[in-house]
Amino acid sequence: MTTTLPSHVITTYFRKSFNIVGLVNYGSFDLNLTRDDGAIIYVNGVEAARSNMPTGRNAGDITYTTLASTDIAGAAETAVTTISIKPCFFNEGANVIAVEIHEFTMATNDVRFQMSLVGQPIVAGVPVLTRGPYLQMGNQTSIVFKWKTDKACIGRVDVGTAFGTYTTATFNDACITTDHEIMVTGLSADTKYFYRISKAGSTILQAGVDNFFRTLPASNPGRKIKIIAFGDCGKNDATYQSQSLTQYQNFLTANSIDAPDAWLVLGDNAYNAGTDAEYTSNFFGTYGPNILKNHKLYPSMGNHDYANTGANQDDHTIVPYNQIFTVPSLGEIGGVASGKEEFYSYNIGNIHFIALDAYGEENNKRIYDAGSLQITWLQADLAANTKQWTIAYWHHPPYTMGSHNSDSEGDLVAIRTNVISILENAGVDLIINGHSHDYERSYLMKGHYGMEASFNLGTHAVSNSSAKYNGTANSAPYTYNSTPANHGTVYVVAGSTGASGGVQAGYPHNAFPNSVNDGGVFYFEVDENRLDAKFIRRTGAIFDQFTIMKDVNKTTNYNTFVNTPVNLRASWPAANYTWTPNVTTSRAYNFNPVAVGVTNFTVTDNFGNVVDQFSVTATSTLPVSLINFNATLTSANKVNVNWSTATETNNRLFTVERSANGRDFTVIGTV
Repeated sequence: MTTTLPSHVITTYFRKSFNIVGLVNYGSFDLNLTRDDGAIIYVNGVEAARSNMPTGRNAGDITYTTLASTDIAGAAETAVTTISIKPCFFNEGANVIAVEIHEFTMATNDVRFQMSLVGQPIVAGVPVLTRGPYLQMGNQTSIVFKWKTDKACIGRVDVGTAFGTYTTATFNDACITTDHEIMVTGLSADTKYFYRISKAGSTILQAGVDNFFRTLPASNPGRKIKIIAFGDCGKNDATYQSQSLTQYQNFLTANSIDAPDAWLVLGDNAYNAGTDAEYTSNFFGTYGPNILKNHKLYPSMGNHDYANTGANQDDHTIVPYNQIFTVPSLGEIGGVASGKEEFYSYNIGNIHFIALDAYGEENNKRIYDAGSLQITWLQADLAANTKQWTIAYWHHPPYTMGSHNSDSEGDLVAIRTNVISILENAGVDLIINGHSHDYERSYLMKGHYGMEASFNLGTHAVSNSSAKYNGTANSAPYTYNSTPANHGTVYVVAGSTGASGGVQAGYPHNAFPNSVNDGGVFYFEVDENRLDAKFIRRTGAIFDQFTIMKDVNKTTNYNTFVNTPVNLRASWPAANYTWTPNVTTSRAYNFNPVAVGVTNFTVTDNFGNVVDQFSVTATSTLPVSLINFNATLTSANKVNVNWSTATETNNRLFTVERSANGRDFTVIGTV
């Protein structure tokens, strides 16, 4: 139907009651929709689908004043959009379906809406996996499993701490479906679990030794946090994508790593248009048989995930990415809730991660536009962050001279000009991007927001070290204090996991001396206040490595008494330490002074790049004699005590309180 409206009407509402007989016979329902401009569909009072509307997971994010994402015009006004809806939205017997149609502008005076609902019968036979399983939104006590089957069924996940014994938990789908999504809860932090998936009550679909995951650790994990990042990886390329994967798996085996704590993908996850079919072949087809079974995935979007077209930048509901992935956009793993699938934040151990969207739009504004929704959220998230490390990642790099040019491409210039200073001023330690199909790594730098030629080593580089930390010349790690916040940032472009491209004239970028035009993956570890990173080439060689240490090179003074030990501890984690005097090779030394005086110690790393200094002053313990001692009972459990020492002229007056055991007293204040 098409209806003419007053120009100020934004939203029109439709409602239809109907009956379903034999609901158990249907595996899904196809909703065929024509809308001008946007629509939200409710089944029995619950939102079931959106089309051409802002995405979000926050309750009440859409009101009657919300405009559609894009203007539907021309042939698109009569085009049919088909949306699959699970049977669990419906009831046997009476049902109500409601649709609200939103206009793109207040000046619009027509509305077009047409809809049909077609039930798809259950297909008999044993279901077969067509995608996954893959792991989403893993935190300390829960994780989301997603997979697809060719036939609708009730899916099941069984979990246990030993392979073959799945007694910890069992969770089922809420209803019959081909798109399975199950959250398993009640897990223990930093624990390895095995799992199997099945058609509930019958066929096991997958249960191999590679079907495992580890829940996230505590805030102060006491171990290394391991992270892998793949950039531009969804090309189904036999050279770059396959070789990068093989060498990454070899790296895990050689270093006895079963799986990292997180797998970041940097956008352009399925070429060329981010379609569901391309995701099936180019992403899940490559990674499904191996790492998807046990790597917790935290994705970000690229332009190809938006079909590389501006028409999709606002209407995120037509982008398959949002249906494929489930991300912690409501703060399920820490951070400020964004309510948006396209950008979000989360915490792993002592690290705060921020996944941004550099291509999509919210309310016709990209991240770098003044007053954008994403920037408003980002600033709030950064202000609330208290983690020791902050790492941000997204697709479009602010600096690159690889297959893209950050001097000539307007979106890259705008990100560098309008976004980077916000991140640097908030103390972001590491920024990782894709888009350019090469590897590039910067100095520790800050304050460079202009063209490449304006980069000045003396002005913009906080350190010109290679930071390789391997004993070669000028290879000391990057070191800085946590405060002030604007201490410098390291920038990495790692967009060659699935492809390699050309480079610009004058490559590499002046601020990125550690660059190579080859495929590979970017791996890093965080251990307390130390970060170590590597670029693993598709040949297996480590092309680049760098180390950052925060809050080191300390000078600490201790005052103690003779025969009262002091624990001296290096401020950074390492394999070996050199102490002067030579008292230990361990990180800590328990020094017990046996005489009055000052004793100095230093502890250094293997290369003499990082040095902590300690000065311990030991004095004699003076005997104390109490004089003028008296006590006054003020209540059943409180006593005022008045006393002084032989070396003091003023009396001390304290109130002490008797504990529950009737014997011990605690000072609770002075009188």
